[in-house]
Amino acid sequence: MAPRARPGGHPGPFDERPVRRVERSDGAAYDPAAWPYTLAPVAQLLRDGLDLAPGVTFLVGENGSGKSTLVEAVAEAYGLNPEGGSPNASFSTRATESGLAADLRIVRGVGGRRWAFFLRAETMHGLYTYLESVGTFGLHERSHGEGFLEVLRTRFDSPGFYVLDEPESALSFSSCLALMGVLHDLAAAGSQVLCATHSPLLTALPGATILELSETGYEKAAWDELALVDHWRRYLGDPTAYLRHVLG
Repeated sequence: MAPRARPGGHPGPFDERPVRRVERSDGAAYDPAAWPYTLAPVAQLLRDGLDLAPGVTFLVGENGSGKSTLVEAVAEAYGLNPEGGSPNASFSTRATESGLAADLRIVRGVGGRRWAFFLRAETMHGLYTYLESVGTFGLHERSHGEGFLEVLRTRFDSPGFYVLDEPESALSFSSCLALMGVLHDLAAAGSQVLCATHSPLLTALPGATILELSETGYEKAAWDELALVDHWRRYLGDPTAYLRHVLG
């Protein structure tokens, strides 16, 4: 499942990242007092832009912090179906996107358009139905996690730009480790990955960039300083310290 390496095994003299930067588009017109523009990470992206690092970038933060809103908008602005799939995918079950994509501009690296794929956990049923209609059969007959892994096997197989929204929701511990291996191989072959996640396992990927989202915006963070890592470490060390507040 490892992607093909680039000729020569090293980057060329130009910036070959599929996405160099995400920024406000010249014609962006929006109400800053309306959602999702009231979210601090969205406001920061539109104000300052985001230089997307090579390899894997994780977005982490509490529910409602804007992780999914950002990855969905970046995927759509890149030209991907907002419910998942490649640039060629054409299906929709119910449009729930924020509209932020129309306000974004993607600054691409050398090489123009290339393979890309968006995997969005909450719309996997629709994606499975679409993929079966174009020749990838049996996804609905598998468990959610098995179908997810089959999509990884068949669609995450060449260098490009990959966007994932909470992929851990479908996966067991061992399958998350397998996904980590896929992400590592993609990065090694020159791909870029943007992934929103709550997983301390995935965010431990060596060499990954982690952006932590909060009510003040987003900033780069180290894995062992993340709130989600601290909470899991404390919970696994003493579950009753948390459960007594929940179970009364």
